[in-house]
Amino acid sequence: MISRRPGGRTSVHNMRVDILSKEYPPQIYGGAGVHVAELVRALRHRGDIDVQVRCFGGERNEVDTTGYVDLPQLASANMAICTLGVDLAMVRDCAGADLVHSHTWYANMAGHLASLLAGVPHVVSAHSLEPLRPWKAEQLGGGYAVSSWVERTAYEGAAAVIAVSAGMRRDVLRSYPWLDPTLVHVVHNGIDSQLWQKDTSPHALELLANRGVDPTRPSVVFVGRITRQKGLPYLLRAAAQLPPEVQLVLCAGAPDTPELLAEVEALIVELQRGRAGVVWISEMLPRAEVIALLSAATVFACPSVYEPLGIVNLEAMACELAVVATATGGIPEVVVDGETGWLVPIEQVADGSGAPVDPDRFVSDLAWALNQAVSDPHRARRFGQAGRRRVVENFSWSSIGDQTMAVYESVLG
Repeated sequence: MISRRPGGRTSVHNMRVDILSKEYPPQIYGGAGVHVAELVRALRHRGDIDVQVRCFGGERNEVDTTGYVDLPQLASANMAICTLGVDLAMVRDCAGADLVHSHTWYANMAGHLASLLAGVPHVVSAHSLEPLRPWKAEQLGGGYAVSSWVERTAYEGAAAVIAVSAGMRRDVLRSYPWLDPTLVHVVHNGIDSQLWQKDTSPHALELLANRGVDPTRPSVVFVGRITRQKGLPYLLRAAAQLPPEVQLVLCAGAPDTPELLAEVEALIVELQRGRAGVVWISEMLPRAEVIALLSAATVFACPSVYEPLGIVNLEAMACELAVVATATGGIPEVVVDGETGWLVPIEQVADGSGAPVDPDRFVSDLAWALNQAVSDPHRARRFGQAGRRRVVENFSWSSIGDQTMAVYESVLG
């Protein structure tokens, strides 16, 4: 078992932690970026810790935050190699930190090398795992072997691993069985329930009208990237079984590959031929517009085949929206079946892809749950209100900041 703990100073008051991430505002495209932004805010709010942020994407207009551009010498290299170039640029600036904390494989090597150079602990947050995303080989080619090596190396050398759910912790220990289980901690993702709450104001209604969404009609809404793990093609097939008056609102962009985009486009076109009210929004939306869409919907759909926790579900629940989601990964730790929504069963193949053993059965079960929601809007509303209560009580960022600080203290001794 690997349980190496790099040395660090024993006092944790006013310590300096360098948080390393690919995503950071304003460049956020997934749940990991949301997590980093909110965690940094919560830690800085404490007042007893110096948090330096190092992120990809160039200069940021924020104190104690440094952005790093891709190295021009690697402009034509595989994306995984470009990533390592940014990591190397980050490493030098980590000198003086008491602890480094990296998020996703993109920043893991920066944390690992900074830890080796300075002899300080490296904490890794597990938002996803490369062994459980084999479809990335479509996107990265040989770079997927590089990203997998980076992640494995970082986890092996980490002083602690933070998993965003108990389901993710199980995945970490299954993917890297030689890790010391006592070093793998669970700290859930969170939500700012003041920023995310139901909005049916005239301005919100105007935003809906601009997108062609009718708030008087029932609607199913999806928010997520066009990537295999989000399961959008299954939802598009299930939507064909919804009553004709139900709208389908898809906030779906950033496709992993042209092939997957073409598959999704074809399914949407086919759906639009047979029904009205299919709205596809492919650009990233500002939070106010996402909130307006969630607030007007009947149910939120999360058909993911791989989801360590699913911040999108927390966002929907915070807006008092019932959720239909796959019973996989960390989702059952957020969505309570029969209380805040419906969990859709799935039997998944064992090759790491998360794909359903019986895709037709999964689509049928997904359609059944969505129909349950839209056929009884009063029950869906009750589930949504219960979801809001659950989010407020269990998923605050201040609590998550405290739990993360406790992990830091454990590795600093």
